[in-house]
Amino acid sequence: MVDIERLLNELNFRPIGEQNGIIKRIKGVLSNTKPNPQKLFVAEGIWLASMCLKFGMHIECLIVCPEYVRTPEVAELIKNLAAKTADRFTVSAKTYEKISEKGQPDGIMALAALPRRDIADFVPPKKSVILVIDGVEIPGNAGTMLRMADGAGADAVFFCNRKVRMTHPKLIKSSQGAILTVPVFEFESVAECRAWLEKHGFVIYLADTRAEHFYYDEPFGKNTALVVGSERYGIAREWYGGKYEMIAIPMLGKCDSLNVGVAATVLTYEACIKNKLK
Repeated sequence: MVDIERLLNELNFRPIGEQNGIIKRIKGVLSNTKPNPQKLFVAEGIWLASMCLKFGMHIECLIVCPEYVRTPEVAELIKNLAAKTADRFTVSAKTYEKISEKGQPDGIMALAALPRRDIADFVPPKKSVILVIDGVEIPGNAGTMLRMADGAGADAVFFCNRKVRMTHPKLIKSSQGAILTVPVFEFESVAECRAWLEKHGFVIYLADTRAEHFYYDEPFGKNTALVVGSERYGIAREWYGGKYEMIAIPMLGKCDSLNVGVAATVLTYEACIKNKLK
């Protein structure tokens, strides 16, 4: 049996209500409507909170609802996370339910910050594969591609003409923690992104259904940048200036294209297998 009240007292947790500024701040992050220069996100539940601990994320504050803490596993996680922040609070079940997005809450929630990475410190390994996400507008698609990039072993993901917040709850959820593990960099323009890629010897491949060359015929085997475009408009026209190659995925049925996340998966796995396993 977990004596959660005793543990929280020992760790100096303080009770707060729904009108407290911390709760309003969490609501703002979850609603994705407030300025978020610190790139804070809400890590709710055992799994995501554990990921924050495992990968050393900065913990802004920790929220616990004692009524929902039922296992020694959660109690131990609370203890470890509490060591990472001085801002520790308890809330009632009623208040927790107002901010929880889980059907069966674990009673633990951290307000954490995404990792901050500097492109100047990123040294791509030999035969790197980088996925360039250009103008994608749906957070779930962006998060799914991050999860896929982690699974495929891509070396980084670049966001260009970014239309979604990296802290969007749907992106965080669909990435399944990959937002914390995959090196992610943002570029203000196509020109800036292209300049970096060319400087580091990358061949730029544009995923384009008009290409005469299919992805599986490309040997890759060199620094590879795969560019996929937005759901509505495709790849920005600026990418078609300068040096590039186009590759396509054959469409053998009635539809003329794939979902951008599916297309990115096909191309990224092909490039990673040829660059890293052969």
